[in-house]
Amino acid sequence: MATCPECDAEIEVDEFDVDKGDQLSCPECGSNLEVVALAPLELDLAPDDDDEDEEDVDDDDLEGDGEKEDDDDDDEDKDEDEGWDE
Repeated sequence: MATCPECDAEIEVDEFDVDKGDQLSCPECGSNLEVVALAPLELDLAPDDDDEDEEDVDDDDLEGDGEKEDDDDDDEDKDEDEGWDE
């Protein structure tokens, strides 16, 4: 038996059916909860998906800082090397 940290409702969860990091929903208040400990079973509010999305955007911004090579020059070189005769 675990308690919702948001509304203090008792939530019946079999500790053998969950793993640390699993997410549950409180049947009373609907809060998204995360299993933070197994013995004794302890629940905490799950991190918001919005926060994770913002972090993903920041990571994507960092990856896009590198310069991109221009592949057009390579295509022209190939045409010259192949000896196209017209």
